[in-house]
Amino acid sequence: MRSKFDEQLRMLNNEMIHMSTMIEKAIQDAIDALFAQDVDKAKRIMQEDELVDQEQKKIENICFQLLIQQQPVARDLRTITAAMKMVTDMERIGDQAADISELTILMADSPYLMKEDNIKKMAVETMTMLIHAVEAYVEQDMEKAREVIDHDDIVDDLFVKVKTDLIEVMQKNTDYEEHAADLLMVNKYLERIGDHATNIAEWVIFSIDDHMTSD
Repeated sequence: MRSKFDEQLRMLNNEMIHMSTMIEKAIQDAIDALFAQDVDKAKRIMQEDELVDQEQKKIENICFQLLIQQQPVARDLRTITAAMKMVTDMERIGDQAADISELTILMADSPYLMKEDNIKKMAVETMTMLIHAVEAYVEQDMEKAREVIDHDDIVDDLFVKVKTDLIEVMQKNTDYEEHAADLLMVNKYLERIGDHATNIAEWVIFSIDDHMTSD
């Protein structure tokens, strides 16, 4: 019975990695579409968010099967609980990639007047956080999870820089205020993605703590 349980846990890990890959691609594509002002790509990202929702349900079903069919010990319960909490955060990251894409469509007819470097850096940093958080879960690496949490400070600093850039542009170009406000929302969505990655890392630590204290 334990060997079957361990096999299902491996399946759970593989699906977690798959979902994180889907979301990483969604974020990257959303940022690419944003700065290319690619409406078709933005629409596709919004449509593909349904696939992320389906993957969330698939992972939740695996977790329920593990709980119902097996007799998990305390550390298994914590691992399964962490996975269910993590996929909720990952699904919300997918939603935010779709939200960015929706704003991309709204802004497609106007040129961007802001510096792009900082907001692109934010996207890279949030993706790094997400990837490392899921790796920490699969590898049961508490140190990597803690590094993800610390990394959120970098995203927060970039958030402030992008906000400052946009306010400066708005002050110089009053006709650009609505457009800049939409870009401020993009900035906020990226910050939230970093927050969700931090949540994932915290759930990793929750699951690992039990491994150190009980069977």
